[in-house]
Amino acid sequence: MTLVTLSDVLQPALKNHYAVAGLVTLGWEDMRAYVAAAEAENVPVILQAGPGCREHTPLPVLGKMFRYLAENASVPVVAHLDHGYTLDECRQALDAGFTSLMFDGSRHPLQQNIDETAAIAEMAHAAGISCEGEIGFVGYSGGEASAGTDPEEAAKFARETAVDAMAISVGNVHLQQDKQGGLDEPRIRAIEAVTTVPLVIHGGSGVPVEQRTALARGSAICKFNIGTELRMAFGHALREAVNSDPSRFDRNSILKDTHAPVVAATRRVLSAFKAN
Repeated sequence: MTLVTLSDVLQPALKNHYAVAGLVTLGWEDMRAYVAAAEAENVPVILQAGPGCREHTPLPVLGKMFRYLAENASVPVVAHLDHGYTLDECRQALDAGFTSLMFDGSRHPLQQNIDETAAIAEMAHAAGISCEGEIGFVGYSGGEASAGTDPEEAAKFARETAVDAMAISVGNVHLQQDKQGGLDEPRIRAIEAVTTVPLVIHGGSGVPVEQRTALARGSAICKFNIGTELRMAFGHALREAVNSDPSRFDRNSILKDTHAPVVAATRRVLSAFKAN
């Protein structure tokens, strides 16, 4: 059994200068491919259930799926709630067997975010699992704009919440389909200077691969969330599978053809985060 907490994988990453991928899942097919890719690369992996995933599949079912994969994997696997917005939702994930809770209070005023995140971190730690928080709202491509993280607010947030990982806003955005952006490295260095908590980049698909690797090896960023990039790979593989034989209608047969391409795309993602 290799089910672990977020802290179990991020503390070694921080010490040994590499990062772990938080991979956004939507269903069984991508979850299975992500674990296969992690085994092929011999690295830990964080399986993440975000709001879209939870809208499609209930948390108790997701918890069993994540735990089944972890218990049969040869590498460490974290079962992670991504963007939990309420205490109740985080408690449901804990009860469903998740080993890490990410509470997103980044839209709230600073003190409210601190207070609510601290309560969830306390609940998580009492149950022996991890908690990630977010300070500085990370926006969405074509939607809400990001609000950059203030280093002093980050220091206060880390100190008063006792989170195991801290998501920051440093030029990253969710759902970006290209890699034309880049992260604000001076702001990252300023945040690193005032806290020792492992840092997290949401919207990692929009970060150039070279910068991902450099930061994984040379900063306190220990977790990059990757979703859009792999959803695009899955969508492309599914489209090819459907169009290759218009007479085929069995979805298991069609979906089987997505496995190898998604494993290959995931391996490329994971390899960029390895230590030298």
